[in-house]
Amino acid sequence: MSNATVRWIGGKQFIGIDSTSHSVVLSTPDEGVGMKPSELLLVALAACTAVDVVEIIAKKRLHLDSLEIRADGEQDSDPPWTFRKIHVHYTLRGTDLTETAVKQAIDLSEEKYCSVAATLRGVAEITTSFTIEAA
Repeated sequence: MSNATVRWIGGKQFIGIDSTSHSVVLSTPDEGVGMKPSELLLVALAACTAVDVVEIIAKKRLHLDSLEIRADGEQDSDPPWTFRKIHVHYTLRGTDLTETAVKQAIDLSEEKYCSVAATLRGVAEITTSFTIEAA
């Protein structure tokens, strides 16, 4: 079972700790110290799919030099500022990457493996795009 603990450390600053004791600092934008909690959700989505895409590309025996994922979210303008649209853009660099292989890896992650995408899908429309850069 997954779990997380959040500890208040003063002001509007918190420490989030996962089940393996890794931590992240969280705060409101005016504190300027940690990540915004709502944007941590975008980081979680990007990280979840990153793990999948790297693993799928490796299983295809393709060479991946780098991967960067940007997640942009549109939120409602009123509380609770629910995310309604999230666009995920992948920038991959490798010597033998093909559009077909990359698209398949992204689709498998989004539709089958990424638990964060599966959780968000009922609330937010998730779209994707990608760019392959020469190594």
